[in-house]
Amino acid sequence: MTQITSDDATREHVSITDADVEAAHGLLEFIQACPSMFHTAQTIARRLDDAGFTRLREGDAWSVEPGSCCYVVRNNSSVIAFKVGEGATDSGRFHFQLSATHGDSPTFKVKDVATLDGPEGGLRLNVEAYGGMIDYTWFDRPLSLAGRVFVQVDERVESRLVSLDRPVAMIPSLAIHLDRSMNDAFSPNRATDVCPLVSAGLMDEATFDRLVADAAGVEPEQVLARDLFLVNLQQPCVWGAEHEFISSPKLDDLMCAYVSLEAFLEARNTAAVSVYCCFDNEEVGSNTKQGAMSTFLPDVLVRLSAALGAGEEGYRRALAKSMLVSCDNAHAVHPNHPERYDASNRCRLNGGLVVKEAANQHYCTDAFSRAVLAAVCRRAEVPLQTFANRSDMAGGSTLGNLSNIQASMHAVDVGCPQLAMHSSYETAGTRDVTLATKALKAFFEADLRIVEADAVDIA
Repeated sequence: MTQITSDDATREHVSITDADVEAAHGLLEFIQACPSMFHTAQTIARRLDDAGFTRLREGDAWSVEPGSCCYVVRNNSSVIAFKVGEGATDSGRFHFQLSATHGDSPTFKVKDVATLDGPEGGLRLNVEAYGGMIDYTWFDRPLSLAGRVFVQVDERVESRLVSLDRPVAMIPSLAIHLDRSMNDAFSPNRATDVCPLVSAGLMDEATFDRLVADAAGVEPEQVLARDLFLVNLQQPCVWGAEHEFISSPKLDDLMCAYVSLEAFLEARNTAAVSVYCCFDNEEVGSNTKQGAMSTFLPDVLVRLSAALGAGEEGYRRALAKSMLVSCDNAHAVHPNHPERYDASNRCRLNGGLVVKEAANQHYCTDAFSRAVLAAVCRRAEVPLQTFANRSDMAGGSTLGNLSNIQASMHAVDVGCPQLAMHSSYETAGTRDVTLATKALKAFFEADLRIVEADAVDIA
């Protein structure tokens, strides 16, 4: 059997195949169907429906047995799906193998009072930052709006998804003639500089309210509340003379949401309960009722365990034998700034899935979880790369260690390598869609028999 290590992944450059390009286009189509976290949850739910999954409601009684394929949605923005292997409840074997991603991305949220009057009759949107985006990448681009609105129909209040799906706003730059120092340092004030222009005089607040109501199919007076976000309408693409690159809005983290969903749906494992999670609100800390730090995951796993006859004791025992792969994109080496990266623990585009580790535990990877995933990928002949921050740089965090607060188990942090993370338009490697899907499928298909932190048998 060929052994592929992270060093091999760094050295070896393999041509992009037609299958790689096709897989990348599948990702880009998925992203276009997900202009907001609510649309992401809906898109995932539709994929699960098409695959024969049954939707369970948190407010209903659950009936689950070996062989069941089900999913749960919370707040219409987070999804947990599971497949119960036919032998998953065999004596002493009950455990979970999970992946977790997030469906939100940095953007700007429209405030409740949505409009600001501008000079000479102009109309602007009043927005605030959602997450830590690179502000300048939002300027001079066609922008739309998407999210959800709550409307009143007779005596019923109901949620409706809206996506204007056409350019209705733009954040114009100030001309360099009016600020000659602009290229020296660009640090926009989010209260004054980042206000999208929506009209030069033909619209007012009532017209904007009508625009949103029309998208929801109701009258303006029926709209009670809304969660609306700016959407970058720049089209995603596969590019490069050798088709090496993909660029799109929201690669962080819809790329991982997509490849882990593909792997989850393709994989077959009769010995485990396979679980797919896509949480909301990672970009703002995950501490919401539908975030990774909420009770959503343990609520689902506890109820699933009870429905399968395992009970509280069986659930606790299962966690000790379970493993989570937390999937959130990683920083590939920037071609113009390699000095910003650790000298040896760094990754490149089209080199495969990246294992992320940090001594401060902002990533949940440790030696045990890294070894398990490395063994799984080695057996599947799939490359793994590694990432760690430079020792004098703080770095970021993700959702794996946060979900472990509520449901503690072995966990490893991984991601697809990308450039320009938190830009409104990000770049990744075409082949990494294929490689990441293969790695995560190998994890879901492995029969892991974990003995605390001492050993694991992989069948």
